Amino acid sequence: MEVILNYFETIPPLHRGIIIVGGLTFFWILEGIMPLFGFSYKKWKHAIPNIFFTLTTILVNLPLAFIFLKSSDWVVANNFGILNWLPDMPIWLYGILGIFLIDGIGAYLPHLIEHKVKPLWMVHLVHHSDHHVDTTTANRHHPLESLIRYVFTLMGIFVIGTPIALVFLYQSLSIVATQFNHANIKLPKKVDFLLSYIIVSPDMHKVHHHYKLPYTDSNYGNIFSVWDRLFGTYMKLDTDKIVYGVDVFPDETKNGNIKDLLLQPFQKYRKPTTSKEE
Repeated sequence: MEVILNYFETIPPLHRGIIIVGGLTFFWILEGIMPLFGFSYKKWKHAIPNIFFTLTTILVNLPLAFIFLKSSDWVVANNFGILNWLPDMPIWLYGILGIFLIDGIGAYLPHLIEHKVKPLWMVHLVHHSDHHVDTTTANRHHPLESLIRYVFTLMGIFVIGTPIALVFLYQSLSIVATQFNHANIKLPKKVDFLLSYIIVSPDMHKVHHHYKLPYTDSNYGNIFSVWDRLFGTYMKLDTDKIVYGVDVFPDETKNGNIKDLLLQPFQKYRKPTTSKEE
C-alpha cells in the first residue's frame, strides 16, 4: 500500500489520462464481445457527446487540482479530519478506510443530494438522459456537475483528512469502476449479484438508469455498494425490464446533441413519474 500511495502522490497527468483511455478502450471492446443489450445505434455517434463531456470534466478538474493538493497538505500538517483523529493503524487499513470514506462522502452523498434537490437534478439530468447506457456514459456529466462533485470531494478532504495520494488513488479507481458498472456488458447473474454485495456491479447500476421512479432514485453508489444497503437506497429490477433515459425528457435527438445537453440544466423542471413495477 505504501508503494501505491507514493506513486499516486505524484502521479503524472499522462498516467491519469492513460487510465481513463485504457479503461474506456477495454470496456468498449468487452461490450462488443458480451453485450447486455443489443443496441441498434451508431456507437461512435453516440459516444461523441459522452466523450465531449468526459473532456469537459477533465478540463474542470485539472486546473483545480492544486486546491486539492493545498487542502490535503493542510489537513495532514494540522492533523485534521477523521483519519488523523483515529489511533495509528496499518497503512493498508488506512488506505482502504480512506478510500471507503471518500466514496461515501465525496460520491454517494452528492449523488443522493443531486437526485433530491430540483436544480441539482436538472444538472445531473445530462447523465441520465442517455438512451443507450454504455461505458462512455460513465463520465457524461455537465460541467456544472463536475464543479458540484469537485466541491463535495473538497469537503470530503477536510472531513476525512485525506492526503493527496488517497484522493488521486480514489479518483483513478472511481474512473475504472464507473466505466465498468456503466458498460453494456452481460455478466452471469450469480456473479453480478455476488459482486453487488461489495462493489456496484453493472446490473445493479443499470437499475439506477431506469427511466422511471422509484428506480431512478436508487443504487447511488459509486464504487462500494454498502452505502445503498446501509441507507436503504438499494433496489433490484430485472434487466429485461430496464428502459434507459428519463420519462419526462424523452426526446432522443436532443438528448444526444451537445448544444441541447449543455442547455439541459436550464430547462423547466418536470417531475418524473413512478413506474408501475413499484
